[in-house]
Amino acid sequence: MHFETVFVSIAVAFEAIGATAMVIGFIIAVVLGARALQRGDGGTAAFSVLRTTLGSAILLGLEVLVAADLIRTITSKPSMEDALILGVIVLIRTVLSMSIQIEIEGTLPWRRALTTSGAQLIGRAVAKDRAASTAATAVRRGDSSDAL
Repeated sequence: MHFETVFVSIAVAFEAIGATAMVIGFIIAVVLGARALQRGDGGTAAFSVLRTTLGSAILLGLEVLVAADLIRTITSKPSMEDALILGVIVLIRTVLSMSIQIEIEGTLPWRRALTTSGAQLIGRAVAKDRAASTAATAVRRGDSSDAL
C-alpha cells in the first residue's frame, strides 16, 4: 500500500470520528435536556444543559476535524495553495471553537487557568446530570442526607 494512501485513509477515519463525535454529542445533549425536563428542573435549565452539551460536542468534533485536515495536508504533496487552504480552514475552525468555548464557559479561553476540551465539557455535563438524578431520587425517597 502506498504511503499517501495510508494517510489519506487515516485522515478519512479522523473525519468520521469527528462527525461521529458531533452526532453522539447531539444525542447525549438531547437525552440530558430531556432528563432535566423530566426531573422538573424547568425549561431554562433543560435548554442550558442542551446548549452546553451540544456546544461541547461540536467543539470536540471540530478539534478532531482540524487534526484530520492537518494529517491530510502534511502527508500529501503540499503546495502553497494546499497550505493556504489548510490555514484558512484551521483559522475558521479555531474561531468557531473559541466562540463556542466563550459561549459555554462565559470567559475568554486565555483567561482560564487550565485548558478544557470538548470531551471534558461533555463529561462534566454527564456527571452533573447523574448527580442531579441521584439527588432527585434521594428527595423522592425522603432521604435528604443523600441529596446533600
